[in-house]
Amino acid sequence: MNALATVGRVLLSYVFWYPLVMSAVWMVGAALFWWRRERGQSSWDAPVPLADPPPISVLIPCFNEEENAAETITHALALDYPDVEVIAINDGSRDGTAAVLERLAEVHPRLRVIHLAENQGKAVALRTGALLARHEILVCIDGDALLDRHAAHWLVRHFVQKPGVAAVTGNPRIRNRSTILGRVQVGEFSCIVGTIKRAQKTFGRIFTVSGVITAFRRSAVHQVDYWSTDVLTEDIDITWKLYRAGWDVLFEPRALTWILMPETLRGLWKQRLRWATGGAQTLLRNLDAWVKPSQRHLWPLLLEMTASAVWAYALLALSLLWLLGLVLPAGMVPPVGSPLVPASGGVLLGTACLLQFVFSTAMDARYDRGLGRALFWMIWYPVAYWVIGAATTIAAYPLVFARGKGARARWVSPDRGIRP
Repeated sequence: MNALATVGRVLLSYVFWYPLVMSAVWMVGAALFWWRRERGQSSWDAPVPLADPPPISVLIPCFNEEENAAETITHALALDYPDVEVIAINDGSRDGTAAVLERLAEVHPRLRVIHLAENQGKAVALRTGALLARHEILVCIDGDALLDRHAAHWLVRHFVQKPGVAAVTGNPRIRNRSTILGRVQVGEFSCIVGTIKRAQKTFGRIFTVSGVITAFRRSAVHQVDYWSTDVLTEDIDITWKLYRAGWDVLFEPRALTWILMPETLRGLWKQRLRWATGGAQTLLRNLDAWVKPSQRHLWPLLLEMTASAVWAYALLALSLLWLLGLVLPAGMVPPVGSPLVPASGGVLLGTACLLQFVFSTAMDARYDRGLGRALFWMIWYPVAYWVIGAATTIAAYPLVFARGKGARARWVSPDRGIRP
């Protein structure tokens, strides 16, 4: 009984202290990133033009994007950049996507359309586009992403200045904000995603590029055999493949794109389960990096991923102990307290969460006008997203083991917001 009580106290301490410590690490790292790289300039300012800008190819995989393709391609063609070709890859769509793309190609000579006979998955679509692209720099976006007109300049300058850079990921912003879930995700991408990417780059490597907006050096992608076709998150996988081949990956917060996100619980669960499963696949595939000193630059990321997975399972174990204590006779299970936070530490954890929200909102407001109006809705983030994040992580690892390696990864985008 004493041993079980000790285990319960250890789990409770870890579940409480892990997010608190990481919140402090993220804020410190993000502040250093901002001071060194963002201070004094915003994305609304026109970037200084490159002396000799290299041409770029914008790759847009489309699967059942009849509603979004025209708007996405129009924004890509409107980039304020001297030499751009846009390649739309119709990945075996079953709706009217093909017809929409062909109509656009008739009036836009810089648009090329590639049709795949059947759905092959985003990784195959990207590989096809990369092989047929005319240029070395590939800007890859999703079929619902609206590029900011200056995004290409902010991304490409890193390739010109740093030959060792293989990929530069941009800064996705949420454009559908009609529901509580949508508004909470506005805060999530500013206060969580953007802050973590800044901190990770300050202390070493970012965990993953954003699949909705990343520019790649094609020769680097070719060296690592392009995007893997058997992972559910090709963006995480390609990031780690590039790291292991000795390339660097950067985060450029001024390269904006506006995206649609799920606004139903079902859609949100499907999306986050795919993300968690892809993260689990990446962790398990790269465990051998622990025993390779040449890969020590990945050790902080491996440690962070492992600690995050342990936190989710610790929360599950603590919840089970707590529930058993409620239903079993007194004394059979030692009291371990709440499965979420210790009663004496709830105020501290809540204060740290709000501090991170305010800090991140102030830092990202230059990229997202009206971001402060979402601050009220961000207070629901711990309730909605910590629970979903932990639940999807817990579910992901059994799915990875059941799935095995080599199966083709195909997935359908979840809902993209409540449409009027």
